Parts: sequence; structure tokens; C-alpha cells
Amino acid sequence: MRPTTHNGARTTEIARIVETDVTALRQHLKEVIDGNAFKGSHRSGQFLKYIVEQAIAGHFDSLKERFIGVELFGRSPSYDTGEDAIVRVTASDVRKRLLQHYGASAPASEFRISLPAGSYIPEITQDAHHAEKASGAGPIAEARVSSPEIPTTIPPVLPASPAVPPPAKATSRGSNKWILLAVLFAGLNIALWGIFGRLSPRTGALTKSVVPWPAFFHTEHATFLVTSDPNIVEIQQLTGSSISVSDYANQRYLPSSSSLSPEIIHFCRDILRGDKAANVDTPIVASVAALAQENSSKITVRSARDLRFSDLDADNNFIFLGSPRSDPWTALFNDRLDFRFLFDKVSQQDIILNAHPRPGEAARYISTALGYGTGESFATISFVENPDHAGQVLLLGGANAEGTRAAGELITNPQALSAALKQCGIRPSGPAQHFQLLLRFNIMAGSPRDFDVLACHLLR
Repeated sequence: MRPTTHNGARTTEIARIVETDVTALRQHLKEVIDGNAFKGSHRSGQFLKYIVEQAIAGHFDSLKERFIGVELFGRSPSYDTGEDAIVRVTASDVRKRLLQHYGASAPASEFRISLPAGSYIPEITQDAHHAEKASGAGPIAEARVSSPEIPTTIPPVLPASPAVPPPAKATSRGSNKWILLAVLFAGLNIALWGIFGRLSPRTGALTKSVVPWPAFFHTEHATFLVTSDPNIVEIQQLTGSSISVSDYANQRYLPSSSSLSPEIIHFCRDILRGDKAANVDTPIVASVAALAQENSSKITVRSARDLRFSDLDADNNFIFLGSPRSDPWTALFNDRLDFRFLFDKVSQQDIILNAHPRPGEAARYISTALGYGTGESFATISFVENPDHAGQVLLLGGANAEGTRAAGELITNPQALSAALKQCGIRPSGPAQHFQLLLRFNIMAGSPRDFDVLACHLLR
């Protein structure tokens, strides 16, 4: 469906800003949400962030009342929008809060975000002076890349690798996916600049010898970092199914179509198409890339949905992010692990099973922090071999997204990782030993904190 002329002008301007100044736009969005006008409503802030991010990604077809109700507010795909007006009510509140925000700070704002009545596609305008400056060959424009491979030296400008070829059967949805990936990795490279600038020689020297990193950076084998698939989690929630690694590898994401309504099928196929990145993955990718740069090595980033069995059937190294629920590929290594993820259908959450409990250890570990709630949760760091191949595999997963983030923070902090390995009886700079760490941490307002190593198992 083509946008109206009015919407067309709006989407064209958004596309221009995404091309030239998307980082500054995201910073402005954060300032708006963190400002006084939105402090009184977390829901309105979430709504504004959702519609702007969807617009940045080019997903204008999903900015409709029903889709927003399902994806943002957790409503059933068949819910009655006439009876449940949560989207319309929230949109109205967002319009008022935007007016309040710009009424107080408009003269100092480079951007202005509004939500025209009767539409859920935001209108984003940029100050003419800044727009002219951003359209030139400035640092942001030069930082764009067309490939997810992360450079490992710091040239004056991060160069673009050869463009990733599109799938054999190109579709309009496929083109949107590649545009989103280009934007994602452009933003990632800009983030990497900040990280590289803060690296210290002491940290770099330590990383070179701390297990497991030498196995990934001091080797002739290529290293692939595989990000999770948050859309596959949503598909499983909507359909009430569990997707096996076999079905995932063969791109069978839906159970028997006869058991699903046409609306759910459409939503899963056309909206949840696997072109989204989990918020917790990007900083982990950036931190791992920084470690690779310190070691004059490189990593190649792939999304879980773009991986194939043939990629694993080689002497390569892999770093996987997420639990089997968000990255089914990780289930391939279950038989090599002591701590394994299991999705509990009753509580609708991941729990961690201990296949070989040691004295003082529990048989299972269950998170008490659901969603963005406050409580205790768990994560695992697993270092194993790639079965029947010479490569190594690192699995970073949590019972929730915050857990994956905690695992990523520990494994990319050489000093903390070294201390954790010593606690487990592993020489940080010794020969490679395969192991699993079970982390326990507290969640406060959606952020992991105060995490510690609860258990450590050496693996055969």
C-alpha cells in the first residue's frame, strides 16, 4: 500500500535524515523522552520511541493502530480496536507532551518531532542550517558501511567493505531488510569510534592472554559473531509454539497454518520478518569488536536468521548471543553443557537447568525478575568446541535480555573476567579450557547490576 502524498513527504524527509544524521536524531529522541514533559508517563515515552524507531527503519506499514497495539502493548492480533482504545489514547497523550516539550525548548532544538492527528507516522523536521551541514561529507556520512564485517584497525575513516549480496529471490521486503541492516551497522560503527577512543594499553595487553579470547583472536580461523533474533521470540509467543533448531534452519517459523488466523500469519510473516536487532546485542558487538581491534584481529557479524547449517560445517569460530528461545542455533551445543536453558510454558520464561549439580548447587535456577521488573536473574557464559571442527564456540545467554547483557559485560571486561576465572581455578593466561560460568545478578529498572559468579564447571 502506497503512502498518501502527505505521508509520502513525511517519509521522504525521514529517509533523508536517516541517511545523513540518524545518530543525532536518536540522541534528540532520547533527550525528548528523558525531558520533563515525558517524565510522568513511561508508556508515552515507549510509544514515541517505538514509532520513531519504526520510521527510522522504514517500517511505515507497521505504524497502524492494530500493529502497534499488538507489538507494543501486547494485545491479541484479533483484539477489538473499537473497544480497546489504548493506542489512540496514548497517541493523544504523546501529542500533548511533544507540544509541552518544544514549547519549553524549541529554539534550542535541531530536530522537531510531532505526530499529526489521525496518523501514527511521526513528522520529523530538521533545522535548515543543520540539515545543510549534515548533507555534506561530514564524519557521520563517512562512517557508513555496507557490510557487517567489523574493521580491526583504526583508519582515518572506517571504510566500507564490499556490499553484502541480496538473497537470490529479491523482494520488496528483502530490500527493506538490507536498508535496515545498513543503518544498523552504520550506527554500530559510529559507536565503535567512541569505544576505540577510550581503549587503554593496559586493557589491550591483558586481553591478549585471557581465556577464551586467544582462541578467537590468535588463530587462522575466521570468527563470526551471531546476533539474536527478537522477532522469533515474538512469533513463538503469538503462536504458542517452540521452534526447534531444525525448523529454524529450514526457515519454518510457523506451525501448521490451519491452526492460525490469517491476521496472525500476516503479522508473523510480514511484520516479524527477522530484521530487528535486540537492544542488548549492539553494545556487546561493539565491545567484542573493540577487543578484536586490540588484538589486530577481526570479526564478522551475522544475524541468526541469516545463518545456515553450511556456515557451521567449517573450521570457524562462533560467538552466539541469546538463549535458544531467541537464537535457536545455540541449542546445537546443549549436549556439551551442564547449564542448559529450558522454556517453561507455565511461567512463560526461560529457566536454567543444572544437568550435573555439584554440592551446594541447585538443580534449576528461576528468575524472579520478569520483563523490566526488579528482582534476581541468571545468565551463562559457555566456552565449548565446535563439534567435529577445529573452531571454538562462545555462548552468551541469559534467562532474559538483561542476562545476556550481563554475560556480555563480564566476558568483555578483561580484569573482571580474569578474576572470575581465578575464582573457578582456571589460569586466565593458561592453556584453553572449556568451561561454563553461571552468573547471578540483580535487576533494577531493567538494568543488570551486582552480578557475581554463582558456579563454574569445567567441561570435557
